[in-house]
Amino acid sequence: MSDVTTTLAPISVDGLKELGEKNRANPADKTLKVKTVCEGKFRSLNYARDLDAFVVDEPPGLLGDNTAPNPSEIVLGAFGSCLAVGLQANAAARGITLTKLEISLEGDINITSTWGTGELAKPQIGFTDVRVKVDIDGDASKEVLAEMVAHANEWSPVSATLRNPMPVSVEMA
Repeated sequence: MSDVTTTLAPISVDGLKELGEKNRANPADKTLKVKTVCEGKFRSLNYARDLDAFVVDEPPGLLGDNTAPNPSEIVLGAFGSCLAVGLQANAAARGITLTKLEISLEGDINITSTWGTGELAKPQIGFTDVRVKVDIDGDASKEVLAEMVAHANEWSPVSATLRNPMPVSVEMA
């Protein structure tokens, strides 16, 4: 436990309770939508809700212009952000004030057969290993914080998506 000097912007405990009650009263699955529009080369604009587009690109070594994270880096960022949301919500629900939350992610990925244009005899694609380090501090013991990290990982929708196979369909529009 450390002395709290600067806190992260807190989550509304009342808002968290209302959200939980709303989801229990109407437990239907939600559908998320994103539209991806290719600008050219490997640069794409991605639109979610009514937000400005987020850009995805490739580094020069993968023939991109290095203007934004690549799709696999976006996956790691989504995972880290999902864990951060879960940790912040759990801290608020437990009355814990967080003073630091930094999540470092790295993933091993074999790209020799990427895009179906390289080494096709060994079609191992996607991440083969992902490692996450959570640097978290607040007005709780290291044991409680470690329990929160394990809980956030267990209940993270992005973590579950990475761990569990699911049906995916891709077809012409």
